[in-house]
Amino acid sequence: MSADSTFTAAMVQMRTSLLPEPSLEQGMKLVREAAAQGADYVLTPEVSNMMQLNRKALFEHLATEEDDKSLKAYRALAAELKIHLHIGSLALRFSPEKAVNRSFLIGPDGNLLASYDKIHMFDIDLPGGESYRESANYQPGETAVISDLPWGRIGLTICYDVRFPALYRALAESGASFLTVPSAFTRKTGEAHWHILLRSRAIETGCFVFAAAQAGLHENKRETYGRSLIIDPWGEVLAEGGVEPGVFLAKIDPAKVETARRAIPSLQHGRRFTVADPKAGPEHLHLVRGSA
Repeated sequence: MSADSTFTAAMVQMRTSLLPEPSLEQGMKLVREAAAQGADYVLTPEVSNMMQLNRKALFEHLATEEDDKSLKAYRALAAELKIHLHIGSLALRFSPEKAVNRSFLIGPDGNLLASYDKIHMFDIDLPGGESYRESANYQPGETAVISDLPWGRIGLTICYDVRFPALYRALAESGASFLTVPSAFTRKTGEAHWHILLRSRAIETGCFVFAAAQAGLHENKRETYGRSLIIDPWGEVLAEGGVEPGVFLAKIDPAKVETARRAIPSLQHGRRFTVADPKAGPEHLHLVRGSA
């Protein structure tokens, strides 16, 4: 572990398989590569255990959190490597009818420090016929989660959450210096919005943003965008992946958070306000700063 206040963060970029076993083999190999290159904190992408769109196949291979072999293996690996290992998310059994998309922050002793269930479900119809209904298989979370690292507080989110800025402001106002967005962006939405959204969340909050991504053409024919990113609080890209699996690292100086927030103290300047619609008469929609 780094002796000073700085640390090395690594984004593990994967091309998850249809099945947990080969996905785990790929993930373990890349996490080891990251640790060998000096990483203190390692983040993997969303659905690191399997990329299944077929409901029947998904539920055949789901395990509960208590029984999931990937989670057990990653906890042992974190303890072996003495790193903070953040599994972007695993698909796990929530009930007979629903799965959950759950992120896990694991400490250097292998203990679970925090977990977070993805709040916002990716239910969209894209031009060209691509359609996704995440809510058909997954139970959404209801609680934002923040946890402590040796270098500052970290806010946990997943993929589609990035389109909802109030969540990130709430995490920053709760003390987060680092925001995580493990993802499986489609190629189409990634080309249009990936860099813009992630840089915006960093700039708006004065936080570092860590975004490990799925990349390339998967066995189920879904194509993910890749381009894992590490972004500093000023919106500068410190590390960026391509379209193949790999490891991408950057040195993180937490002091940059305070520097950015002193320069533009927007977190201190938020105000309560109302939106008035003259056509609606006296009815007003009340919006509260920082509400998620």
